[in-house]
Amino acid sequence: MYPIIERDSALRPFEKDIKLRMDNYWRTRRALVGEGRLSDFANAHEYYGFHHTDSGWVYREWAPGADAVYLSGEFNNWEATAAPLNPIGGGNWEVRLPEGALHDGMRVKTVVRNGGALSWHIPLYAKRVIQDPESFEWICEVWDPTAPYAWTDAGFAPDSHLYIYESHIGMATEEYRVGTYREFADNVLPRVQDLGYNTVQLMAVMEHPYYGSFGYQVSNFFAASSRFGYPEELKYLVNKAHAMGIAVLLDVVHSHAVKNTVEGINRFDGTDTQFFRAGKAGDHPAWDTKCFNYGKYEVIHFLLSNLKFWMTEYHFDGFRFDGVTSMLYHDHGLGAAFTNLRMYFSLNTDTEAITYLQLANDLIREVNPRGISIAEDMSGMPGMTVKVADGGLGFDYRLAMGLPDMWIRLIKERRDEDWNLDYIWHELTARMAATIAYVESHDQALVGDQTVMFRLAGAHMYTDMDKTCHNEVIDRAMALHKMLRLLTCAAGGNGYLNFMGNEFGHPEWIDFPREGNGWDYKYCRRQWSLPENGYLKYGELNLFDHDMIHACRKYEVLADGTAHLLTLNQGDHMLAFERNGLVFVFNFDPVRVHENYVIPVRRGCDHEVLFTTDDACYGGFGNIDHARRSALTPGQSGPALSLLLPPRTAMVLRPVE
Repeated sequence: MYPIIERDSALRPFEKDIKLRMDNYWRTRRALVGEGRLSDFANAHEYYGFHHTDSGWVYREWAPGADAVYLSGEFNNWEATAAPLNPIGGGNWEVRLPEGALHDGMRVKTVVRNGGALSWHIPLYAKRVIQDPESFEWICEVWDPTAPYAWTDAGFAPDSHLYIYESHIGMATEEYRVGTYREFADNVLPRVQDLGYNTVQLMAVMEHPYYGSFGYQVSNFFAASSRFGYPEELKYLVNKAHAMGIAVLLDVVHSHAVKNTVEGINRFDGTDTQFFRAGKAGDHPAWDTKCFNYGKYEVIHFLLSNLKFWMTEYHFDGFRFDGVTSMLYHDHGLGAAFTNLRMYFSLNTDTEAITYLQLANDLIREVNPRGISIAEDMSGMPGMTVKVADGGLGFDYRLAMGLPDMWIRLIKERRDEDWNLDYIWHELTARMAATIAYVESHDQALVGDQTVMFRLAGAHMYTDMDKTCHNEVIDRAMALHKMLRLLTCAAGGNGYLNFMGNEFGHPEWIDFPREGNGWDYKYCRRQWSLPENGYLKYGELNLFDHDMIHACRKYEVLADGTAHLLTLNQGDHMLAFERNGLVFVFNFDPVRVHENYVIPVRRGCDHEVLFTTDDACYGGFGNIDHARRSALTPGQSGPALSLLLPPRTAMVLRPVE
């Protein structure tokens, strides 16, 4: 019996299903590497593509369906068939060119003959792909520098507990344009470090033809997006982050690929099935993209090599896997409510995708024993964060995607005085997997939706965020903005995530430049000046987030796997819990001041107030003093604190032995 079943007896009826998954995993692994290591297998990028050798250049491709393959470019005046590749077996093709024939930055394309037709493509393993500013055509630039990047991050390891700053390079500037890797490194990383986040998660780095896709329709899997700069500038960013103690995760998209044939990998060899499933199974019905065939060993080789490439070439510390739910089920989980365990163990489950994800997680740990993997899964697949050897899928964390849905639903549909604290507590703490908790990510900030702050404050954000102005709507919005973040960070998971700018309540939504908005960058940037100018309340929210993250890290709140409930009183709208020694107390009542409210605690010593959401420096009213509180409260049978809590406030205390 696998340990996953021993830990969760509810999985006993599905023991045969789990055994089948593990049999598939071991059969595939042995077919790929025998008793060897996946990290010795996942080296396709070292063989295919362009490589500068002692005698010149070699270029290789895997195109099993092609009748002929050619290299065309500036080196031969774009003659389509002047430089043929030679078939070398196994669907592989190769051409060798003398020294000087190619150079870094030279523009090229691959030409494929299938039947009587020629088609033009970007090389599969292109490391740099650019869009010509005049023709808007996407073109490969040869990129294989002879001098390796001078890394200085030897020995860097991520922290044990993740506080993630989800980021998009292009929109990380306040100007009306696309930001760069170097600007992010020099201007945003210091902000991340100051706020206390120890990890950045970079979106949209893998090259994609449509900027507005947020990077989720990848065309070139080995190319760092040229919109943001050169490969060496991305390396500069990662190297600098490591020097600052910040881990860097890549938002990796192995769940699907863009349909484009000229820019992407679709129909590279002239067939539909080189990388993707045949027929309708190869088309994602909701995303209009192509779905990988995870049962094909060559596809596994391509994808695993892609992971190793980003970890070795760019020193990424791990990955947030996009669209895992879509991978796990043949119907992509569309419209499904996963209400019983049988839904995870049925013919709808894509066991080949499960095998790929298990192999991917094994590989990550082989390349870097401290490597990190996070699954974007909304289905709650059992065993998501259980080790592969124990019968699981092997991820370190899954995103707690239900939490932002819960918060937005509550804000939209109910007055906060009607919020059910039992329900909130259950959603925050009833988890079967290690999770990354968050109030909102980029998803909640996209056009058509609203950030939490904008949903709470509405149009008052435009007129009443001046520090000299007091408005009931803004007061409520700021109070709940702080309380929701503190509660989610302290109780909601085993890690915490925030999308850049949301920590200070960035106004409005994200809308990429497109034809429908006149290609405007107004909503595709971050207004860093809002918390910095000294006149607006955004700075107070920013300071609160700073102190919250620093306190949680200093006192290692997440080192305790779960929060321990002390008080939950729906009638009083009161909630209190302890996690790794710190006591968190919340009064969600919108009007009542709770005086001398008794909270039982686990230690009988004095407790010191670290901070409260009502502190004046955070835009509160300063009604809570920071004097020590004794846990020896008269009339109580055990240790307890007697506290004053104004409406819509939270406080954090620590025991003082």
